[in-house]
Amino acid sequence: MVLLLQYTLIFASVLILVALGGCFSEHSGVINLGLEGVMIMGALGGALAMRYMPANTSAFVMIVVVLLAAALLGTVYSSLLAVACINFKADQTIVGTALNMLGTAGATVIVKAINTAANPDDVSSIIQYAGAKKAFVVNIGSFEFSWFMLVTALLLIAAYVVLYKTRFGLRLRACGEHPQAADSVGINVYKMRYAGVLISGLLGGIGGLAYTVAAGSGFNSDVGGYGFLALAVMIFGNWKPLPILGASLFFALFKVIAALNSTLSFLPKFEGVKEISNFYQMLPYIVTMIVLIFTSKNSQAPKAEGIPYDKGSR
Repeated sequence: MVLLLQYTLIFASVLILVALGGCFSEHSGVINLGLEGVMIMGALGGALAMRYMPANTSAFVMIVVVLLAAALLGTVYSSLLAVACINFKADQTIVGTALNMLGTAGATVIVKAINTAANPDDVSSIIQYAGAKKAFVVNIGSFEFSWFMLVTALLLIAAYVVLYKTRFGLRLRACGEHPQAADSVGINVYKMRYAGVLISGLLGGIGGLAYTVAAGSGFNSDVGGYGFLALAVMIFGNWKPLPILGASLFFALFKVIAALNSTLSFLPKFEGVKEISNFYQMLPYIVTMIVLIFTSKNSQAPKAEGIPYDKGSR
């Protein structure tokens, strides 16, 4: 049970970070379907920082530098979405899908090029890094505490305060609800939407790094579909930080049960049924679809999300 709790909190941290990123973007009026790609690029930034950091670097410095690298690359990558959808008014769904594909392909090419340059015989698409999990994880008895849990808790509180207790948050939400009205009182809708998308990139990049460190096998241009699952968490959480927390814990629990199904004694084993583990692997996605079927019709998405803003229209 300790292992179940431990991994649920770790992977819930990933979902919270990425879902909060999507929340900021959509509250500004821009749908960010490219969260999977943003996560991959953020994880790539963190992995590269770990790879090239001196071996004698202290744990604190490693954590700070790696977090900044992931946040920076995630933010820069999300700026592609901002430019395409805000400046050029491109279809946000298509751009987000393209970013997911580009993120995976681009990261794979970069990693293979780095490995080949270091060793011509090495054409693998994985970046191995040493000491990362030791830097980010502290053993408290039999419980492994990840610093990402603390980072996530702080960012969750910060997100709530920014969205609901500051002038910036009020303006951001106004741009996602009625941008023409926001513009009429002097709010720069374009700048606020840029801010929302870039914040989503920052949080998504950190979320990608959190996933990679939690997986513990190095960076291999993959984040296990958590970008798409985070979108479901965001919708289930009704685009609000605190419900997103509950939704993340719920979905993370099922993901961890799927991963640890063979070691959890309380799960039914269905003796005589072959490959029952495949059922548990499907369970998180089945639960996701069922939950969305019953909750999406009551969701309160920002009214202007996905609609390019035209300053000349009223």
